[in-house]
Amino acid sequence: MPLPRSLSRRGFIRTASAAGASLLLPASVLAAPAAATNTVAGAVAGGDQSGMPGIAAIGTGVQPRPLVFGHRGASALRPEHTLASYAKAIVDGADYVEPDLCATKDGVLVARHEAFLSETTDVASRKEFASRKTRKTIDGDTHEGWFVDDFTLAELKTLRAVERIPQYRPGSAAYDGMFQVVTFEEIIDFVAAAAAAHGRIIGIVPELKHSTYFASVGLPLEERFLSIIAAHDYTRRNPLEIQSFEVANLKALRARLGSRANLRLMQLVITDKVRPMDVAAAGGTLTFAEMCTPAGLRDIARYADVVAPPTRAIIPLKKDGSLAAPSSLVEDAHRAGLRVEPWTFRPENHFLAADFRNGPDTARNEAGSIAEIKRYLATGIDGFFTDDPALGRKALAG
Repeated sequence: MPLPRSLSRRGFIRTASAAGASLLLPASVLAAPAAATNTVAGAVAGGDQSGMPGIAAIGTGVQPRPLVFGHRGASALRPEHTLASYAKAIVDGADYVEPDLCATKDGVLVARHEAFLSETTDVASRKEFASRKTRKTIDGDTHEGWFVDDFTLAELKTLRAVERIPQYRPGSAAYDGMFQVVTFEEIIDFVAAAAAAHGRIIGIVPELKHSTYFASVGLPLEERFLSIIAAHDYTRRNPLEIQSFEVANLKALRARLGSRANLRLMQLVITDKVRPMDVAAAGGTLTFAEMCTPAGLRDIARYADVVAPPTRAIIPLKKDGSLAAPSSLVEDAHRAGLRVEPWTFRPENHFLAADFRNGPDTARNEAGSIAEIKRYLATGIDGFFTDDPALGRKALAG
């Protein structure tokens, strides 16, 4: 049964129920000695190996303040999932930047929020790719246009990124055509360079997208992902939060990666009575709504460190669009031992609760966004995704 559009942030990660075996690390990695430093297994066995030369290692205790996650970079200001967007997020104080990962036709992980390319690249204007236009339903969303897995990396590199919602973000749209689609490995190298340049650790919060779909077309994401994070010193030693809207893959990742100071697993949820895709594929009955109950949160805490709901699950909206009283979700999650890191704050009136709007629907409203974030910070959240990290830092400043 097709899932409602509200089930995704424009497309969830969907891992096939049978993908658990594909998440296994190679035997040579699992058998590596504890002293190894160039494998995921070595990072797990070696304990806290985080940090960089001249920069203190990250701690294992409670963060002194909520974390700011740059959602697709600084996507309110630059086209999403470009180096420009990540660079702006880092300069503006993001603690983590988010690459959503999809697979190309030749199996390379690239940063796109979903497999659908038409809204975030100039592919529609490229006559040489006109014949690639098609219609696909992925994770319940049907689109007609162009898709990542129909292109090799070399072909994708000829495209240029564009702003997804130019009617709300004309400043970002001014950068249309300037930037390439980037690979996960390019992002890791870029973040490592930025950390060295700025003298502070910058985390990476990757989300695997459409895993069921990619597995169905012979492009499973998990082995590729594990190989990459094992191969890069930065992801072996520095903050990494792995996101999924599915259950089985996070459980498998926990079993394979274990627990280490620089690693958290993030269970993404909504509050609707629909099933995660892996649960549905396996014929299970568990719904996201059940996962958000106290008992469901305790179950999540057995394999994940973080629960990440939509903001309105923490403070819902009244019928008039203004904020209602907070739910018990933050308190329930903390009682279960989970961090709470909701998504996503956006600085335009269109996306704000009615309490904070101050003008036209399409207008940017910095003061309103800061005020809204502060209301959510008061509930005790441990971090948050925002399209504008600078405003998130201003909200934290008081």
